[in-house]
Amino acid sequence: MRKMTYKTSGVDIDKAEDFVRSIGREVKSTFTSAVLNRTTAFGSLFEISRKKYKEPVIASSTDGVGTKLLIAQALGIHNTVGIDLVAMNVNDILCVGARPLFFLDYIACGKIDIKVLNAVVSGIAAGCRQAGCSLIGGETAEMPGLYGPNEYDLAGFAVGIVEKKRIIDGQRIKVGDIAVGLPSSGPHSNGYSLIRKALRPAQLKKFAKQVMAPTRIYAQEVKAVTRDLEVKGIAHVTGGAYFDKVTKILPAGKCFSLDIKSWPVPDILRIVQQQGQVERDEMYRTFNMGIGMVMVFAPAEMPRARKFFHKNKINFYEIGEVVADRKRKMILS
Repeated sequence: MRKMTYKTSGVDIDKAEDFVRSIGREVKSTFTSAVLNRTTAFGSLFEISRKKYKEPVIASSTDGVGTKLLIAQALGIHNTVGIDLVAMNVNDILCVGARPLFFLDYIACGKIDIKVLNAVVSGIAAGCRQAGCSLIGGETAEMPGLYGPNEYDLAGFAVGIVEKKRIIDGQRIKVGDIAVGLPSSGPHSNGYSLIRKALRPAQLKKFAKQVMAPTRIYAQEVKAVTRDLEVKGIAHVTGGAYFDKVTKILPAGKCFSLDIKSWPVPDILRIVQQQGQVERDEMYRTFNMGIGMVMVFAPAEMPRARKFFHKNKINFYEIGEVVADRKRKMILS
């Protein structure tokens, strides 16, 4: 009888080690001075400066990329989904006013393909650089039988920090406050199960650039806005979109009234709606429809906000206001 090894069962430890070594430069390119680079440590170490924060509060988020990965694998586009992974996590913690500190990734696959996974990690590192956070650890799990040889899945975990008195939670939002939207780069990483149903494989290939556009990371914009302006609430427009995610920051009895004609909808989402014969409200419950982040300002703050956005060349749209409504949370007109 042939002797069995871990390698003959489908798990190649040596290749896994080669992969870890191959991504070393990309990973270290994200390090800040707060990373304690101890090669003998099992866990990752990150130093918090007590000089910068009097009452530091840790913010965290975990998320994946979803079925956008199936399109990435079908089209052989692997260098952008890592950015998506970082964005889906970092954008969430930005909503409470937190500054991203570090990121951890988890890659599961049926077989380690160093070239493919290098492209994935290159995207993760690029996303971390955009977000201003460090990629300080991760795990690559080779699991034949659970995944096919050309399949992989991603999960991420982001940690940030915010001064307790500067936490943004939406509780001060009042009737008359103004909703400002920052444009998305496309569908981002939500609604891809519907996109895959609405578009044929040939169409997915034809519109690959728009479909696979990486999720926009709003770290620099949010950092600048929260430093210079009084922001009452921030919402990341992800799964559930306008009806479930944007409304999450509203206090009881408040409702957003948005003018959906006040900003442009990406062409790819119009195509999905037409091809799939998707009703309007279903589109706005599934996709970001062109707005990736919503910020809420008091009317008196808007002159300063407009001046700030123009000065810093940040594209924005005034998309609606907060109204009183005990039954509804969202009105689209």
